[in-house]
Amino acid sequence: MFHVGSGSLSRTMFPILVMIDQHQTLFKAAMNTETSRTEQTVTLRMEMTMCFPLLLLICSLCTAKLQTESDNHIIPLGDQTEAERREPTNAADQQQRCTQDIHAVLREMSASLAEQRVEIRHLQRENEVQAAQLREQKIEVEKLKQQLQAQTAELISIKARTNVTENQVEALKRDEEAQTAELISIKARTDVTENQVEALKRDGEVKQVAFSASLLASGGGDIGPFNTHTLLVFRHVVTNIGNAYNPNTGFFIAPVRGAYHFELHIYGPGHASHPSGALLFKNGEHICTAYEHQPSYQVKSSNGVTLLLEVRDVVSVSLWSNCV
Repeated sequence: MFHVGSGSLSRTMFPILVMIDQHQTLFKAAMNTETSRTEQTVTLRMEMTMCFPLLLLICSLCTAKLQTESDNHIIPLGDQTEAERREPTNAADQQQRCTQDIHAVLREMSASLAEQRVEIRHLQRENEVQAAQLREQKIEVEKLKQQLQAQTAELISIKARTNVTENQVEALKRDEEAQTAELISIKARTDVTENQVEALKRDGEVKQVAFSASLLASGGGDIGPFNTHTLLVFRHVVTNIGNAYNPNTGFFIAPVRGAYHFELHIYGPGHASHPSGALLFKNGEHICTAYEHQPSYQVKSSNGVTLLLEVRDVVSVSLWSNCV
């Protein structure tokens, strides 16, 4: 006869259910983790592969334990009571219920394993899709790398060309500054040249200098004698080209630097004590003289000189002292 304790099945099934719950919790945690699905799939397969033999081993141990406890409770036939005769029937019922519970647990485990296989296949497909996407992303990254390298090379080339352009701009700036300085110098020389041209024009305009003048417009008359040299003012102007001679003062003022030719012509009565003579002065300095002396009849004399005059040099003629 076999006898099974009433708490044996519950104590045996509790670790099994705890282990099943632990594996289901572990599977759900693995399912919720999205960062490393391939590793989760491999780990889940290993755990499920180890779980099923372990469950079978636990069930076998449970049956063996029931058999051992039944053997340990064998009672001599003479000592059996009516209640003890009914215990084999209860033990058989309990063993049958235990077997049914184990079958139910196994069916649940089979259904759970089927669901997990479906989920694993789904994860595998997702992993394949993600792997394909990852390969595409790698290809795209390589393309981006190549584009970046090309852009970097282009930037280096642009920078080199920019440096060359900057150097050229600096050279052009220096050339422009040199040209500006040269233009300023040319302009200054041009201004000087223009001034010189203007001066030459003025010189050309005033180079035509000539005058002719006399003491009297017509007729005759005596001037002098004076006891000192006396300035002669030729008020009757015949020609005064360039207006260099002033008939009010009797001075000829040189308008430009140049060579000027002057001639003196005098005419007077012969006199025993008063000769006829005139003096030509340059800036107050005596240059030449026209002079004649005879006691009777008429006298005349002429003289000429060419002078190099500077601008504003003054030429004048004076009557010799004690001359007529």
